[in-house]
Amino acid sequence: MKVDAPAKINLGLHVLRPRPDRYHDIETVMVRIAWSDTIEAEAADDIVMTTTDPELPVGSDNLCLKAARALAEQYGVRRGAYLHLTKRIPVGAGLGGGSSDAAATLRLLTRFWDLSAPDHDLDRIGAGIGADVPFFLGPSPALAEGIGESLTAVRSADGSLLQLPFTLVVVKPVRSVSTSDAYGWIRPSDRRRVSLADLIRTCDLARWRSELTNDFEEAVARRLPEIGLIKSLLYDAGAGFAAMSGSGSAVFGVFEDGRRAETARNEAEDQGHLCWSGSAV
Repeated sequence: MKVDAPAKINLGLHVLRPRPDRYHDIETVMVRIAWSDTIEAEAADDIVMTTTDPELPVGSDNLCLKAARALAEQYGVRRGAYLHLTKRIPVGAGLGGGSSDAAATLRLLTRFWDLSAPDHDLDRIGAGIGADVPFFLGPSPALAEGIGESLTAVRSADGSLLQLPFTLVVVKPVRSVSTSDAYGWIRPSDRRRVSLADLIRTCDLARWRSELTNDFEEAVARRLPEIGLIKSLLYDAGAGFAAMSGSGSAVFGVFEDGRRAETARNEAEDQGHLCWSGSAV
């Protein structure tokens, strides 16, 4: 039994204020993309894990194992599971791969162990593992508030989930960024700003370019100048909007023309970057 674990990008991100619990209140719109890892489960006596990424630890700190053990404890599961993670989403990229893997593990093992687990239980378990995990269990796109766990679906005027009519190109430079480092480089601001959900709903890339911001980008780009170079590459290739995702270091471009998107991807790959192109899911 297996499931895919999609990545995400952040369409704008405001870091509002530090919290007493050492987290930060944020506001961001996240959307899932089809760049994904895959997690498989087989019967086993205990809960164990392997992965295709030799640099990814598979001990007690691994988010998939945390998710599996939390689910087993919640429902008194006595069975084990052998989990295997095929890793494609790069780490240290701001694409949410670890959180998505944890959410996918919860979905997978709920089926594998034949549990009657309501969505709110999985959300609560996921929130205890990481702030972004509930997003990967819920609707996309979504406005995330609080530390990222308070989610509101972003919908079109007719009430359906917003569909982004664009081709996306995601470019990951060689260097990665630690989320904790990125938070240390910025100064939060809770000044009144544009409503991210309302701005995203316009699908007006000219407005996105002038009004949509990621509070991490300027500080991270000062330390990783390749971020600015990648943005320039994407804009030169015809992107209507480009920005860093999350706390970095991946940069995405939004294209109305799929052929220009493919050209941008090819140019970025020629420069040695890891790339993906496709649509939101």
